[in-house]
Amino acid sequence: MNVKNFVIESIDEMKNKVTWPSYSFLQNSAVLVLVASLIFALVIGVIDLGFENLMKWFYDLF
Repeated sequence: MNVKNFVIESIDEMKNKVTWPSYSFLQNSAVLVLVASLIFALVIGVIDLGFENLMKWFYDLF
């Protein structure tokens, strides 16, 4: 199979065989990813702040 056939078949598959999601589904998925990322960032931030305070307290003992 040569490169030309590969490109033609790839384009045909992307146009006719791939099921693309609707715009509203993409919006809902994007919002879900954004909210999950923010929650994850907040959890990691709180854990980091806790460790920072714990280490400061520990080093202040010496």
